[in-house]
Parts: sequence; structure tokens; C-alpha cells
Amino acid sequence: MSAIETVPYVPAVARRRGGLFWHRDFRLLWIGQTTSKMGSSVTSVALPLVAVATLDASTFQVALLLAAAWLPWLLIGLPAGAWVDRWARRPVMLTCDLASLLLFLSVPVAAWLDRLTMGHLLAVALGAGTASVFFQTAYQVYLPSLLERDQVAEGNAKMQATEAAAQVGGPGVAGLITQLAGAVNALLVDAVSFLVSALCLLSIRTREPRRQPAQHDTTLRQEIGEGLRFVARDPYLRVLTVFSGFSNIGLIGYQSILVVFLVREVGVSPFAVGVLAAATSLGGVLGATSAVGLARRFGSARSLLVAEIGAAPFALLIPLTTPGTGLALTIAGGFVVGAGTAVGNVLKGTFRQTYSPHQLLGRVTVSMQLISYGTIPLGALLGGTLGTALGLRPAMWIIMAGLALTGLILLLGPLSRNRDLPVRPAAWPVPG
Repeated sequence: MSAIETVPYVPAVARRRGGLFWHRDFRLLWIGQTTSKMGSSVTSVALPLVAVATLDASTFQVALLLAAAWLPWLLIGLPAGAWVDRWARRPVMLTCDLASLLLFLSVPVAAWLDRLTMGHLLAVALGAGTASVFFQTAYQVYLPSLLERDQVAEGNAKMQATEAAAQVGGPGVAGLITQLAGAVNALLVDAVSFLVSALCLLSIRTREPRRQPAQHDTTLRQEIGEGLRFVARDPYLRVLTVFSGFSNIGLIGYQSILVVFLVREVGVSPFAVGVLAAATSLGGVLGATSAVGLARRFGSARSLLVAEIGAAPFALLIPLTTPGTGLALTIAGGFVVGAGTAVGNVLKGTFRQTYSPHQLLGRVTVSMQLISYGTIPLGALLGGTLGTALGLRPAMWIIMAGLALTGLILLLGPLSRNRDLPVRPAAWPVPG
């Protein structure tokens, strides 16, 4: 195990009003990603509504949709990280955007032809999930190459904040379009968003450093193993990975049945589902915009601990939801959980990007996401299984009780002993 320097990680202060929004290429990346996340937020509500309202899917089938979207992280996550470390990242991202556009466009086309089936929805979720593996891995490595090292924290915070803002508007748009034109037509928004993302990527002027022709003295398996060993031996990355895995089981477990719970157990309309999802997503906006300031004032490690441990118990408010004024419990619980999760995501993402050796970053990213994202299908299947076997409200109680305890995992590592997260492992040189 390598020694860890005690130099703290402290996010940089923006140099001018607006910060990175004056950076042309970052602004293009931000616009493309914000639009894409808006579309994905629409789909997160519209796709299960298509299954419920159009195909009369069961609780387990709806949960299976979410599981299919995240299953590729388990199946191809590790080799994807090694491939991304070998390839130029922007072409990978462009290819993924175009593939996702065609996949989501196929759903309304199939519905118009009266050929839409549950199998088709599952195939689209699986295909889009595969594209997401490559896109998200490439993006995590591409962003630090677009910015200076001391700009990465600000870049992550702005991306996370606007992603959270997109999650506010997306469900409302999905609910409105579903109410007016049907759930399948709401998926057209996501298809168009991938086109916008691709056009923005094409407009970026900064070029990645020219990569030398591959002289691979190691096999793909050895390169994958190098990334896995780095994460397994590092006390910070290791505990963050384990925590994310268990936390995502709870988060996705309840999200996989939330739409069904609200529609069938509480009795709200599709439009109201969108409004509730938008209201709870405001917590993510607050968390993302405040993360850098909290880290600067209280320390990045302390802020991460307080956000993750303190927010999760508020999830216990959601199973208490009843019609009418009782809907405020879903809003309150989702708001606080979203805020804590967003703070954690900004700080964890920036830490991983600046702490890990750049030549390993793709493999480190997917090695961590193999666990943190790989447990998402398990969480979705858990939600669907418990909801089918015990009922939706009892399933919510069980899942939320587990989620409330996950933050305690962070106390097992060195995070609780330090004010700030470290800059880098001492055994590695300072990144250029």
C-alpha cells in the first residue's frame, strides 16, 4: 500500500465572475452535457411511464428496465476503461451520442407502427446503458484534459449543478408531455438532446494531445489489473468505492419502484409524478452549487462525511407519503437525500480525477464504477422483487432503512481522521 501525502485537496476559487463559463470549449461541453442530462432526466420518468401506461408492465418489469440500463457496467465496464485509456476520447463520446439518439428514437417510431413491446424497451435500455459506459468513462478522462488542474473542481461543480438543475426540469417536462401527447413522445426529447450534445462536441476547438501509436507491452487483462490494484490498495479510493456500491443499492432500489409507488400506491397522476420528481431534484441543485464552498470552508473530507452520513436518514420520510399534503414527505425526503448525494458526487468525482495518475484515470474510474454502478442492477432488482413479494410500501421501508445506514461505511477508512482529502499518492509524480 502506498503512502499518502497529507497535502489537502482544496477546490480552486474562480478567477473571474462566471469562472469557467468564459472558457469557450468548457461552455460548449457544458451546454451539450446539460442538454443531454435534461433529456435523460425526461427519460427517467417517461420510460417507466411508457411501461406502466402503454404496456401495463408489472412492478418487476419496470424495475428490470432500470437494471438493464446499468447492467453494462458489470459486463463491459473494466475493458471499456482500458480501451478508453488507449483511444482518443472525443470520438468515443460522439459515437455514443449518435448511437443513443437512434436507440431512443426507435421507441416512438415503434409505438407509431404499433410494434412496441417490453422486449424493445429492455433492448433500448441495455443499448443506451452500453453507450453510457463508454461515454461516461471517456468524459471523466476528457474533462481534465480540457481544463487546467486547478479548474477541475469548478468544472465538476458546474457540471453537477446543471445536471441537478436538469433533473428539476426534466421530470416536469416528461409529466407534461405525457399528459398532453403520451409517454412515448416524451422520449423524443432525449433523442434530440443527444444530437445537441454531439454538435457541441464537434464544435470544441481544443484537441487532445496526440497519442503515440500503441506499443502495448502489456495485455488488456494486465492493464485492467493495474487499475483494479490501484483502487484496491488505496485506502481512500477503496472505502469510497465500497460506500458507493452499498449506497447505490439503496438509492436505485427505491428509485426503481418510486414511479409505481406514487401512481399505484399513493394515487397521483403522471403529471404530478413529474412535479414531485422536479421538486425533489432541487436538493441536487443546492448540493452541487454549495459543494466547493463547503469543502473550502470546512474541509473536503469533513464535508463529504457530513453530507453522506447526515442526508441518508431523511429517506425514511418517503415511505410515509400519503395523498394530499402527505406528498410533502416525498419532496422533503428526496430533497435532502439529493442534496447530500450531489455534494458527495462533486467531491468524490473531483478527488478521483485529480488524485489518480492520469495514465490510469480511465481504468481507475471504471474499477470504482464496476462496484458503484455495478450494484445498480442489483438495487433495481431488489426493489422490484421486494415490491412484488411484500407490496410497494413495505418494500420502501426496507430499502430506506438500509440506505439510512450506508454512510457509516465511510467511518471505516481514513476519511474520518482528516479535514481534507489528499492531493495524490506519494508514490506517483505530480501530474503535468
